[in-house]
Amino acid sequence: MFVDALILFQIAGIGIIVALIHTILKQMGKEEIAQFATLIGFIIVLLIVVNGLSDLFQQIRSVFLF
Repeated sequence: MFVDALILFQIAGIGIIVALIHTILKQMGKEEIAQFATLIGFIIVLLIVVNGLSDLFQQIRSVFLF
């Protein structure tokens, strides 16, 4: 349960940092770079989620296949 909360906090932290970077870059007039930064943040979060799902499926496989 502790690991699940840690992953949620990591995702929330990445979201907050990306939102700040996006806002700062957009105010500077660099909207293309701001969108690119948002895309990079989304990809990082997606990789974290896929890694977590992979671990979940490994645990399920170990339960049912002994």
